[in-house]
Amino acid sequence: MASVEECRAALAKLVAQFDEIGEEDRAKHVVERTVSCRVPDLDVVFHGRLHREGLDPFREDPPGNSKAADVKLTIASDDLIALVDGELDLARALLGGRVKIDASFGDLLRLRRLL
Repeated sequence: MASVEECRAALAKLVAQFDEIGEEDRAKHVVERTVSCRVPDLDVVFHGRLHREGLDPFREDPPGNSKAADVKLTIASDDLIALVDGELDLARALLGGRVKIDASFGDLLRLRRLL
């Protein structure tokens, strides 16, 4: 099991990776959404905001103070790190139940084009 600090670092890396996506692609596929990443094995939830300029850094919610989000990701700590590092394929992880995404169908289609 990875630590909270390792998960924070992985999410910071994800933000940096998202910044590498071209402005034109972001303009086509991104609408403003709040994003949560729940890591159940660490009992922690991180929140961020996706918008046309990029992905804001994720912030940790205190336990029991979780906010609602438009896009909700649930993933184990080790899988989060493997996903961000490119060692875990998102489609396979979704099909295998290792990652759960709760979002509208339109948001899922947009995210698929960006990830």
